[in-house]
Amino acid sequence: MKAMLTKYKVASRGVMLVVVAFVVTLFLPPKTFPSGNTAAAFVARELAKGKKANRLIHEKSPYLLQHAFNPVDWFPWGKEAIEKAKKEDKPIFLSIGYSTCHWCHVMARESFQNSEIAAVLNRYFVSIKVDREERPDLDRVYMAATQALTGGGGWPMSIFLTHDLKPFYAGTYFPPEPKYGKPGFPDLLDAIHKAWDTERDKIMQSADQITAHLQQITVPRPSPHTGLTETLLAKAYDLTAVGFDKTYGGFGNAPKFPRPVTFNFLLRYYSRSAEEKSLEMVLTTLSKMAAGGIHDQIGGGFHRYSVDGQWRVPHFEKMLYDQAQLAVAYLEAYQITKDSFYSGIAQDILDYVLRDMTGPPGGFYSAEDADSSLPENPEKHGEGVFYLFTKKEIVEDLGTESGKIFSYYYGVEEQGNALFDPHGEFVGKNILYVAHSQEETANHFDKSPTEIKKLLDEARQRLNVIRAERPRPLLDDKVITSWNGLMIGAFARGYQVLNQPRYLKAAERSASFIISKLYDPKQKVLLRRYRDGAAGLEAHLDDYAFFIHGLLDLYEASLDIRWMLYAIDLTQKEIELFWDPKSAGFYDTSGKDKDVLLRMKEDYEGAEPSGNSIAALNLLRLAQMTDNHTWHQKGVKTITAFAERLQEYPTIMPQMLVALHFQLDKPKQIIIAGKAGTEDTRRMLREVYSRFLPNKIILLADGGKAQERLATYLPFIKSITMLDGKATAYICENYTCKLPTTDVAVMVGLLEN
Repeated sequence: MKAMLTKYKVASRGVMLVVVAFVVTLFLPPKTFPSGNTAAAFVARELAKGKKANRLIHEKSPYLLQHAFNPVDWFPWGKEAIEKAKKEDKPIFLSIGYSTCHWCHVMARESFQNSEIAAVLNRYFVSIKVDREERPDLDRVYMAATQALTGGGGWPMSIFLTHDLKPFYAGTYFPPEPKYGKPGFPDLLDAIHKAWDTERDKIMQSADQITAHLQQITVPRPSPHTGLTETLLAKAYDLTAVGFDKTYGGFGNAPKFPRPVTFNFLLRYYSRSAEEKSLEMVLTTLSKMAAGGIHDQIGGGFHRYSVDGQWRVPHFEKMLYDQAQLAVAYLEAYQITKDSFYSGIAQDILDYVLRDMTGPPGGFYSAEDADSSLPENPEKHGEGVFYLFTKKEIVEDLGTESGKIFSYYYGVEEQGNALFDPHGEFVGKNILYVAHSQEETANHFDKSPTEIKKLLDEARQRLNVIRAERPRPLLDDKVITSWNGLMIGAFARGYQVLNQPRYLKAAERSASFIISKLYDPKQKVLLRRYRDGAAGLEAHLDDYAFFIHGLLDLYEASLDIRWMLYAIDLTQKEIELFWDPKSAGFYDTSGKDKDVLLRMKEDYEGAEPSGNSIAALNLLRLAQMTDNHTWHQKGVKTITAFAERLQEYPTIMPQMLVALHFQLDKPKQIIIAGKAGTEDTRRMLREVYSRFLPNKIILLADGGKAQERLATYLPFIKSITMLDGKATAYICENYTCKLPTTDVAVMVGLLEN
């Protein structure tokens, strides 16, 4: 990922504490890093070469395993490293990144594989390597510190800590020698070592000040607001609209990130206000993204972000959480517009995940790297290599006529087509994007649109087969509970909207995998990560919240009550572990690990929603499903806990605004009395699923044990029965139902009123 990603201005939350701040260059010359298709393959190759491993060889994280052959004496996070730092009176060098981070690879290649730099680290520091995806709790704490110290943040993150784990200096990528306005990493290490020896008092004082500041800014203060209103939704809409790019979609300037939580809010604001521009902003952005290089035009799925303003030149890593959230955005766009373009892109994403990011037992893998080996030299690596084509390759692989048509449609040029290439990475190479419509292409080549579509479909299939023969990027094959929860929800929604049984099966397999591998049924607690036959790491708020969210979507798709019952049990445990009885809302962590400096409540939503936003929405949904007034109150209190931040900066938490939208509405309770799987029940459900009804719940009264179990929460469910032996719809609000109907058309009218 790019080395500097400013989350939001630190000045809005407090003053800069340290004057020293180095501007990190976004796009540096490409470097190489040894990676294969999996971490296991990489480790096997390095061992076969006779390489000596450090203690990271015993870890499960692919990111840590990538550093297992560095000459740096790395420690994983834990007591051993902390005690060593205290015993030897050394500062801690903490390096945080993730396996598919391009600039993490750069720093590894330049510094951590350099024996001279490693010797300095080993002599004067205790070095700890952390995978941010395994330990988001540590990442959030030290990212907040990095932003406070430098005004920005990103990965790789480089932080220097005292013995008691307080940060006193931080940055992101550091080059091996001074350049780009940054100090060389060896020079920095030497300066910090000397300061540690000669100016310890100043370091300790600075660390205490930074920590005190973090304690003030990282947990929202109790708010005098007793509630939030529609006015806040309108304010958030207005502020979002100001940054909209009317030409290319998206918000703000380059680099551009999808940020699906913004789509979630805007579509719900449209459903509430009928404000056409709210819908237009989403549809324009989704359309432009789908046509751009950020969308893998050959293999499906989306890359992490675009370095330019037109979505043409991506940063090529692919993350599971992006696929999950974007699939839902395209599905909802289809529900609203009925335009098959959007359903086609949603299917493209879901099929990519099924093909390339799903493990045999059903868990979804975390990511694919941006870098891969050069076909002509496996020892060399580069960003985007797997995805790029020369025009010569296109013509040779497809033939002259098809090659010309394909090149015209996808903007392929003889000299390459990258809009942004300051270091010559893409010379002569093409990043496929839709340069001309099918109609324009048909007119240009005097063919029918049908002929063009057939030709392009065949060409993509052909190139996908050819591309598959190239060395693939590294696959991060760990299974993260939270991201699987998002993906379960996406596949459940995909089944509902697209009526594709394979998507329901994928959601059920992943949910079953999490329950069997990452859930303790006795304690009713989750673990966060599974990889290489082992589960581990305490689950955090986002693991519980996102998985519960996925289970609720899965129940409404499958109508199998066991998923709802798991969601209820996990919600009870989530409240027990994370609820803040003093100020309301949820902490990100349980607080059991005393080596984590701060217990935070994340109050910004970027690539992922916050755990609090999803937890609030889950509580409001479950309160409707179970008539649990306590959970409803906790959902409202969670939203209110962030009221001050939302009033000041309403666009920082779009998903919390989604929860507020649900709270302010009167959700429809859609109860179908019928047998699961019968045609009349399915017919009714298809009509429900086809509509964009964001504030609703769906329950099945099957006349059996599942209905009996539902009645323990909702006694009135006992009286819900089929009429004349036919599937019957009961459309209710606040448990007051309209007259039941077996007529699908009548049900549709009730849904739309």
